[in-house]
Formats: sequence, structure tokens, C-alpha cells
Amino acid sequence: MRLQNKVALITGGAAGIGKATAERFAEEGARVVICDVAEQAGQETAKSLGTDARFYKVNVANRQEAQAWVDDVWNQYGRIDVLVNNAGILRDSQLVKVKEGVLVGQMAEADFDLVVAVNLKGVFNCAQAVAPYMIRQGGGVILNATSIVGLDGNFGQTNYVATKAGVIGMTKVWARELGRYNIRVNAVAPGFTATDIIKSMPEKIIEGMKARTPLGRMGQPRDIANAYLFLASDEASFITGEVLRVDGGIVVGT
Repeated sequence: MRLQNKVALITGGAAGIGKATAERFAEEGARVVICDVAEQAGQETAKSLGTDARFYKVNVANRQEAQAWVDDVWNQYGRIDVLVNNAGILRDSQLVKVKEGVLVGQMAEADFDLVVAVNLKGVFNCAQAVAPYMIRQGGGVILNATSIVGLDGNFGQTNYVATKAGVIGMTKVWARELGRYNIRVNAVAPGFTATDIIKSMPEKIIEGMKARTPLGRMGQPRDIANAYLFLASDEASFITGEVLRVDGGIVVGT
């Protein structure tokens, strides 16, 4: 019960890594509050976690919605111990695509802006909303979802990689700014993880991911959730400003 009675907020908590993290935190005694744009899935996840869990429909890219969510949680619970900034989206495309010397495609500006709004600004919105409450109560933990591609880059993911690299930068800044208030800020960088999005890919692609991973398998959402649990717990009380790779040893190639 490493998170006994602690109030933990998890964005993008309806499915995938967010859901697994919510389940893992609840198992360890946390009072879990998840948010997501997927209302039905979010309600079902919260219900499965027990009577202490709650769901809010929130678009983290919308500052007002993020602030209202955090304010309401504080008013309901009187504290916020952990924030996991997990929400994220993909809109993959090459920067430019050329065939026989002719430009035939490129990443849409709208797709770039949307991914930045959710994956980068959404993290900023939620952390900035939570930090004053954590300062008031004397401490807390902020955990941000980055990715191995934020460290190594990846073909066809200019927008996604930019956000995940940006999250690493913000994590290091906030660790320095908030450490004096006993707030620890860390990031987790998953490798290829068997979420619904990846499991829907062609089998050939999935097998290629496994083959490129030294441990010979894809990560499971619970593998990532366990990393969040460790960093959220007092066992990690002297760890801040770090990026923990949970990737089976992979180095993303070209």
C-alpha cells in the first residue's frame, strides 16, 4: 500500500497506459481521479476501480477545462499528491514526401498543432494548475509521459517527437523550480508498448517491433504503470529531474 490514501490524478486514464496506471495506483491504496475525452470508457474504468475512484471528462489542451478539473478535485479531496500527465495523441506523417522529385505529401499544419496542444501544452496546463496546490500542502509528485522517440527521434513523427522532447525539457525545468517546495518531477519514456493503438497494427509491424527490442517482447501497460508507481512512491524520494526509460533495451533506429 505504497500510495495509501494519497490522491492521484491521471490524465488519459480511460485506456492503455493511463488505465493500467490507475489500476496499479488503486491497488496500492491511492484515491484515483482520472480524466479523458473518452467519456464512456472513462466512466467504465473509474467504476472498475471502486467507489473511491472518479472520472472527469476533460480536454487537457483546454486550459479552462484542466484548471476546473484540478480545482474541483482539490475542493472535493482537500489535497493532490500525485499528477500523472499521461494523455497523448498521434498524428503521424513525414515532414515532406517526395516521389520522383515531386512533392506528393507533407505533415498537415493542423496535425502538428493538435499534437502539440495535447501532448505538450496539455502537460503544461495540468502541471501549472496542480503546482500551487502541491506547494500549499507542502509537497507532491508530478510525472510526465515522454517516449523513447523523444530521446532518439523516429521516422514520420516530427510532431510527436517534438512534444515528447519538449516534455523532457519541461520536466527538468520544473524539477529545479519546484524542488524547494518538496515537489518531485520526473518523466517516464516507454518503448513499444502493447496498447490498443499498437495492437491494431499489422502483425508484421508488431513482429518488427519485438525483433528490435533486446528483451524480445513488447512492453505491457502494466510495465509502464509499475514505473509510475515507483516514482510516485516514497521509495523514489530522492529522485527528481530524471527520465526513466522502460523500453526493453531498444534504441530506435532510422
